[in-house]
Amino acid sequence: MLKLNKILFFNSMILGTLIAISSYSWLGMWMGLEINLLSIIPLMNSSKNMYASEASLKYFITQVMASLILLLSIILMLISTEFISPMMNSAMEILLNSALLTKLGAAPFHYWFPEVMEGLNWFNCVILLTWQKIAPMALLMNSPFQINFMIFIILSSLIVSTLMSLNQISLRKIMAFSSINHIAWMLSAMLTSFSVWFIYLLVYMMITFNIVYLFNHGKLFFINQLPAFLNQNKTSKLSLMINFLSLGGLPPFLGFLPKWFTVNWMVFNGLSILAFILIILTLAVLFIYVRLILSSLTIMHTETKLPVEKLSVLPAFMFNLISLFSLIACTFLFNLI
Repeated sequence: MLKLNKILFFNSMILGTLIAISSYSWLGMWMGLEINLLSIIPLMNSSKNMYASEASLKYFITQVMASLILLLSIILMLISTEFISPMMNSAMEILLNSALLTKLGAAPFHYWFPEVMEGLNWFNCVILLTWQKIAPMALLMNSPFQINFMIFIILSSLIVSTLMSLNQISLRKIMAFSSINHIAWMLSAMLTSFSVWFIYLLVYMMITFNIVYLFNHGKLFFINQLPAFLNQNKTSKLSLMINFLSLGGLPPFLGFLPKWFTVNWMVFNGLSILAFILIILTLAVLFIYVRLILSSLTIMHTETKLPVEKLSVLPAFMFNLISLFSLIACTFLFNLI
């Protein structure tokens, strides 16, 4: 019965996102976001995790506040032509964008995101890291925005994610701040091209799913648990290294491809300085990823002779296939170009 409820709420969550991104009116978009919110809260609750209720309550309060601000800004924009002076339009656009960025978890509206991530299991974390980004991003793309305000959000997300990741030992918080860093890249791609943003989102979702799948399989939540897990299985060690380097955007891995597209389009659109800042600050995030796998890269460990729990056949096959694709796809595309 419990699994049936989970499946029902999971389908309802997907339906809410689809309603939000396919609606022709702001009211329909708002309703889709609310259906999505009310569906994910039961998914977050778990009898095996005592912090899940606290995390779901924090998420609910933050999202409700953002939804109220979003609804208020929509109403103000609808009546602006008759009752409000045109000079107030820019302020209402910033209000609308701020509500959507709060739902997204972009800095400086990010304070709820790492705290909520810390109280969830890996299944809910991967939903929060991937699927929950689609609807706010799509609404941001279809709403009016101030370019200077968006550049401020991009720079804030870059700086916050870089500084806050340096002293973290929790893998869930590291993934949360990594997500904020990639939000900055996706917002930058959104400013230039819908196709580049869509490619970036797909690649990010693929790599994040791979990493979280490994973390969930090894019951990993903190950095000090990584060496023991990585020394058990060569395949898991190699896959985690590939996906972390790909997530950091290191060539020739697949994660470099959307970053390259983003920088290319930003230079064409006169955003060269912002592209340079993105590249420089992303190097610091790449250092954080390398720090996680550095001991396995440089120090020879004796692998355990104890029997190790292996991945099930189908997930292991799909996981290794995606990791191999991440390794060779970018090089193949370079040869084509």
